[in-house]
Amino acid sequence: MTRTDNMRADDSLLLLGRLDGRLHGSPCADIFLARARLEGAAALAGLAGVPIAVRDLQDWIAGRMPPPRASEGLNDPISVAAVFHLALSRDEDLNDPLARATLKALRAVLDDRTQAEVYGAEDLAHFGPMWRQLRTAADAPFPSVDILAVANRIFQLFALTEPAAPGSWDVVSVDGRALDLPPRGRDRNWLIAAAVPRMLYRAGFTTRVIPSFILMPKFLPPSTSTRSSVRRRASRPIWPSRSGARPLSSPACSLPIRDFNQQPSRACST
Repeated sequence: MTRTDNMRADDSLLLLGRLDGRLHGSPCADIFLARARLEGAAALAGLAGVPIAVRDLQDWIAGRMPPPRASEGLNDPISVAAVFHLALSRDEDLNDPLARATLKALRAVLDDRTQAEVYGAEDLAHFGPMWRQLRTAADAPFPSVDILAVANRIFQLFALTEPAAPGSWDVVSVDGRALDLPPRGRDRNWLIAAAVPRMLYRAGFTTRVIPSFILMPKFLPPSTSTRSSVRRRASRPIWPSRSGARPLSSPACSLPIRDFNQQPSRACST
């Protein structure tokens, strides 16, 4: 088994890293976690359809500007203040003293709860119940301590976020044509991404919740098996030949890698 197929939480490299006391007792751990919170919140905002940079969050926390994108007149599907609040609320019930200390220090500078009530009260009412349900489901025990179990849990959470088929809107145009317009949907995959750091911690891959470990694309593949097969195909470099694609590591070919645009030599013909 290779480590790219299905890594386990008891992998030798992970266990070796936990033996290094510098990773646990570093004086920069609180700074790392504070920075990871901002990076994770920026990544979640991008998945939610409101892309921002870490610098935007820093300017907001420092009081230089209101919440990012709040005063730009954009038709955003959700406010950044609501995304930031839900990202921070993920770690409220942790027993990690360092995580609680960094969260308390951040809220001493900027109270995300007040900001979310002011700029994103409707978003909290819409996404709040679903987020609490996903967080409870994400904390359930895993059947095995491998990365495939985490991937399966992600797809289970995705099934919970699928909205019921809403009713459409009947619109009649000026010339008398009847139009059936479906209502605008609101993406919920970012809620699953917000729970990924907790799942990695519950599965044993990390010794504490790392807020920047989002590790999710904007669009999920159909299944975990599809994702694995696509990853295996993508990891095999190929070059064009007369008979089709062939791996670069093929022993029948002596063509250098840099000669992709040249015609294959006779040694490579079939």
